[in-house]
Amino acid sequence: MSAAFDAVVVGGGPAGSAAARMMASKGYRVGVLEEHSSSGVPTQCAGLVTDEVIRMSGVSPEVYNTLYGAEVVFPDGESLEVCSEWPKAKVVDRAGLDRLMAEAAADAGAEYSYGDRYVSHSVSKDGAFVRSSSGERKCEAVVGADGHSSAVARSLGHNPVKEYVRGVQMDLDVAMDRQDLFRIRIGHRYAPGFFSWEIPCGDFTRVGLCTSWSEGPPYVRLKALVEDCYPGARVIAKYCGKIPLGGRKAIHGERCLLIGDAASQVKPVSGGGLYPALRAAPILAEVLSSALESGDLSARSLSRYDKMCRDDFGKGLDRSYLLRRMYLRMDDDDLSRCGAYSAREDVHSVLNEIDLDDPGKVIRRVAHTPALARGLLLLPRCLI
Repeated sequence: MSAAFDAVVVGGGPAGSAAARMMASKGYRVGVLEEHSSSGVPTQCAGLVTDEVIRMSGVSPEVYNTLYGAEVVFPDGESLEVCSEWPKAKVVDRAGLDRLMAEAAADAGAEYSYGDRYVSHSVSKDGAFVRSSSGERKCEAVVGADGHSSAVARSLGHNPVKEYVRGVQMDLDVAMDRQDLFRIRIGHRYAPGFFSWEIPCGDFTRVGLCTSWSEGPPYVRLKALVEDCYPGARVIAKYCGKIPLGGRKAIHGERCLLIGDAASQVKPVSGGGLYPALRAAPILAEVLSSALESGDLSARSLSRYDKMCRDDFGKGLDRSYLLRRMYLRMDDDDLSRCGAYSAREDVHSVLNEIDLDDPGKVIRRVAHTPALARGLLLLPRCLI
């Protein structure tokens, strides 16, 4: 029996939809399993993206605001504005972005099955068999795009991510005074192990934070932040989730590839996953289409995906994870000294040029400037 699908993508979020669209555009029959009733539900992202991410998404989501920089608030109460004359990021309707990407994939020919939960899959020399809540499908390959707790990733054996951070956010019915900057707070009071954010979205404000997993559920810290900084504000929406950091040992297997949060393709400094996932999607499509054409979907054949991802963006993620490990060793006094160092005119002028998709560029520039390099260890969390 020939396979009903060339590929079954598990997960209809942006990573899965990007991969599905690219494969379907090449003429392959692609099925997408999405356990929720719609793509983009539940929302688990702050919705802060760059123009490059919007371009790579291939769609035009609703834009709530355009931001030109950030205000970083340090544990001692001092703050630093990092901004430029050109836009740093846009605040978008993230649920809408996911839906539009799914619609684009469906328009390209991908077949979506909503409310359909992946259960397991098995592989043989004849193909892969994917079992879900609606039944069984035969395919040539399985793409795991099923998020931070990927069941497809678990099918590859002992394959944990290095760490998770916990996140929670609220939309409040208040408008920030400054609509051109988002605010970041660092330190152990509100966000031990990570940072908090306050994002102006026009007539409402998105406030959230992440913490290291060992700190326990973060809601109590977010509640304290809101009570301290936005007393009396009405909560109009709540979101929560977890973010996988540090990568996985394996992102490929026999007739199987992982992408996005399922592969822990996430920027360790900021927790953003859209940019790496959208860089990975065309690589996945190239490797998988070549494997389908040759008829060789062995783990060895698909290992080219790992190498190409690493060469394209993976080394940058690894370097960023080293910055994260450095940050975790810093206490509040260290972070406040970081603020004082960053306020120096020569350092501040470099930080103003930060690219949110590749903040490591700033680290590399500082590292190659002898007068600045001695303060390098103080910079990681200024580079959100």
